Amino acid sequence: MKIDLLKKILIGIIAGMVTGLFGSGGGMILVPAFTYILNLGEKEARATSVFCILPLVAVSSIFYFNSSYIELKTAILCAIRRYNPEDSLVQSFSRNYQIKF
Repeated sequence: MKIDLLKKILIGIIAGMVTGLFGSGGGMILVPAFTYILNLGEKEARATSVFCILPLVAVSSIFYFNSSYIELKTAILCAIRRYNPEDSLVQSFSRNYQIKF
C-alpha cells in the first residue's frame, strides 16, 4: 500500500517537473506512467491523466483570462465548433478559404 502511494507521488512530482521545465503536456508523462508503472488499462490511464491535468488547466485559464490573454470570442467559437459533430473544423475551413494545391 505504501509502495503504491509512493509511486503515485513520484509520478506526480516527475510529471510536474517535466511539464514545468519543458512546457509539455502532462499526459506525455502520465499516460505511460499510469500504464506501465501502475498497470492501468489504456483507457483508464488516459482518463485519469485528463482528470489530473484538469485542475491545472482551470487555474491557468483563470489567470490568462484575468490578464486579458484570452480572446474570448475565438475561444468560444472554437469550443462550439469542436463539439459540433455535423460541422467539423475542416469543413468550416474549406468553406471559408479556397485551398489550391
